[in-house]
Amino acid sequence: MPVWCRYTLTIEEAAGYYHIGEGKLRMLIDEHPNEDFYVRNGNRALIKRQKFERYLDQATAV
Repeated sequence: MPVWCRYTLTIEEAAGYYHIGEGKLRMLIDEHPNEDFYVRNGNRALIKRQKFERYLDQATAV
């Protein structure tokens, strides 16, 4: 399934898709524990693609 059709992305997939480093994505998740743009599956964080895009639209800097 193409990445732009998937509901969730791994950190590695999201880094490639959004051109944001993996470390920066992990930092965003750690700094925003109450945001709804990610979900934890055990110890793995999965980015909710559409909600993360809305978060990026509102952000002035990443």
